[in-house]
Amino acid sequence: MSTSNQTPAPKGIDPRGPRFGAAITSVLMVLVIYLSLAAETINLALGIMIFSVAMFTIGTAVGPAKHPYSYVFKYLVRPALKPPTALENSTPVHFAQFVGLLVTGTGLVLHLLGVAYALPVAAAAAFTAAFLNAVFAYCLGCQIYLGLKRIGVIPSKS
Repeated sequence: MSTSNQTPAPKGIDPRGPRFGAAITSVLMVLVIYLSLAAETINLALGIMIFSVAMFTIGTAVGPAKHPYSYVFKYLVRPALKPPTALENSTPVHFAQFVGLLVTGTGLVLHLLGVAYALPVAAAAAFTAAFLNAVFAYCLGCQIYLGLKRIGVIPSKS
């Protein structure tokens, strides 16, 4: 029987990865807000929002470590950075992707149903959350997750 001297890889994700994705989302949401306020560019805004909903859907389905933005971060950005000082639990970030999907998806559906200003309002809400994460490392979706866990809506793992 052989024993391995390797220590197991630390669990968690580099917290700069989700912040990188939030920065991309912030830019996309500003574009949606700007483009959706003019009739001649509404279709471009709609396309960007559909792309964003797709990205949140992927993040919700596969988690933050396998999100397309995380691959861009991992292979293009992270090599230029120092190793992270700490890793974070991916579960709250995964939940935050679901919250992003709810916000952007609701705005998209309401827009398609003809609700005026649904697209820019949803984009503004998503921008606010993404901007807070990208600039201040404050994840609103993560805070919602922790609050729901604290009050028992999300059970603690034993």
